[in-house]
Amino acid sequence: MDRNADGEGSESRFASYVEHMASTLGHADRRTPFRSYCTGLILPGERKSVEPIAARVEPRRVQGAHQSLHHFVANADWSQEDLLRRVRTFVVPAIEKSGRISAWIVDDTGFPKKGVHSVGVARQYCGQLGKQDNCQIAVSLSVANEHASLPIAFRLYLPEDWAADPVRRERAGVPEDVVFKTKPQIALDQIKAARAEGVPEGVVLADAGYGTNTTFRTALTRMGVTYVVVQSSARLWPPGSGPLPPKAWSGQGRPPTLMRRDAQNQPQSAEQLAKSLPADAWRDVAWREGVDKTLHSRFAVLRVRPAHRDYWRSQPYPEEWLLVEWPQGESAPSKYWLSTLPADADLATLVAAAKMRWRIERDYQELKQELGLDHYEGRGWRGFHHHMGLCVAAYGFLVSERSLIPPSDNKTMLIQAPRLSPGYRPLGSADPSRTPHQSVNRNHPH
Repeated sequence: MDRNADGEGSESRFASYVEHMASTLGHADRRTPFRSYCTGLILPGERKSVEPIAARVEPRRVQGAHQSLHHFVANADWSQEDLLRRVRTFVVPAIEKSGRISAWIVDDTGFPKKGVHSVGVARQYCGQLGKQDNCQIAVSLSVANEHASLPIAFRLYLPEDWAADPVRRERAGVPEDVVFKTKPQIALDQIKAARAEGVPEGVVLADAGYGTNTTFRTALTRMGVTYVVVQSSARLWPPGSGPLPPKAWSGQGRPPTLMRRDAQNQPQSAEQLAKSLPADAWRDVAWREGVDKTLHSRFAVLRVRPAHRDYWRSQPYPEEWLLVEWPQGESAPSKYWLSTLPADADLATLVAAAKMRWRIERDYQELKQELGLDHYEGRGWRGFHHHMGLCVAAYGFLVSERSLIPPSDNKTMLIQAPRLSPGYRPLGSADPSRTPHQSVNRNHPH
């Protein structure tokens, strides 16, 4: 696809983008609903579910458009993975115009739900609500640099009771090959797939839901992938220390191979290590410009070894970085990260990498508030993932458009919404033109 913007407006580029993406959908008759759905996601509107989108983009034939879009999203047999792959191959080069990909961001996002029938819904922690509640959770992988980012993989987390329930699985259309996996396992699958497809690599960034998982971190290291992950609960060996070697062999039985601890040789918490550092270990580091000020804080860094169940190992874990943030005036450190960036990495590099996770928070905010990522009202596996893929496709166009516009230029994309027909009413709403029934019209004379 030709991305030369000279002489072209946003609408023309959008039409070319849709045509390029639609080639992954199979049947040619899917191109029109694909364009309509992506247009509806981009246009202003309070709701971005199927029926309001139909009203927004085809106001003269809302019911017919609603049926077409619903079939396209909920039932049609096309691959959201193929669509996301095509979006990625188009948008990542646009992102790289401002610099190489430097981070792969692992995260998950919640979708609050009132009922219990939507696929994967369960009472679990929902970050959007900040508490345990009924919700769905999707795990994502994004590529990012300092200027832009794009989710390249989304998959619904299917709780164990859902995965083991054949009746609910069949009702929601969960594929047979989908088995229960933890969120870190889903993230590892996404990382492996991205590496296999040659996606430009970056440092893996993740919050504590992944960073506290030793298996997740160990798997990344075995793959040769570096990481900077939030970690506050780990027990760690201070610099220059570690577990005791195996006991000396007595000459009988098998030689001991497991490392040991004793009362004098114990790992410490991240907070203990941070509070033991001298005052001159802390440095004020700025990492980026915020809306109205430079973002900065106090940090310290030291080389440590994780101690998680190393008494079942014959060799200690490799050394890695412990990065600590302790804002001036606070009584205790506020955040900790473990990182396998090279041993010669400087403090500014570690801080910049750790703080780049803000980009996924920005993506989720835009995807939900502007593009309706959390507005899908269907209950099935296929529709949920199709809606995710379509939201990312629409978002990918916006990301690519921004790469064409200088930061100081305030012009916006011009995609015009058709006018709603005068008699349009959303499904299920009352007809305001109907005369109230006499028996309930208290002001009607009898």
